[in-house]
Amino acid sequence: MTTLRVVLILAGLWLGWHGIGLLFDLGRRDLVSVILWFAGAILLHDAVFAPLCAATGLTARRYLPHAWWGPVACGAVCTVALLLITAPVLRRGGAIVDNPTVLDRDYPLGLAIAITLIWVLVVGAVTAGRLRTRRTPASGHQP
Repeated sequence: MTTLRVVLILAGLWLGWHGIGLLFDLGRRDLVSVILWFAGAILLHDAVFAPLCAATGLTARRYLPHAWWGPVACGAVCTVALLLITAPVLRRGGAIVDNPTVLDRDYPLGLAIAITLIWVLVVGAVTAGRLRTRRTPASGHQP
């Protein structure tokens, strides 16, 4: 396990170094744009997204049963991530006339299917947890 961790750390360091090297190859205008987007993403995360997640989590803990917290939190994070990733594509609203291959799918339908699948899996995880607790003896001893 330690060897795998060392390999993964080294690969991550190399990829980070490679990414920084690619940034230095950009022109001044592109580099300023990357810096502004990066700073904006950090501010958006710290000022909006993180407090909103914390408030939602606290509210969910108040109203949801304990066994639901993990699966619902995972489903919520996956849903928000998908919505953020697909926002630019959904906002565009369709293929560009000059190049119809750019957006050649029904992205709203794909998003709806993905989100539905996420929440079906959340329900499945909650159900599996309930079945597992019913099968466990009350004394807590495992055979």
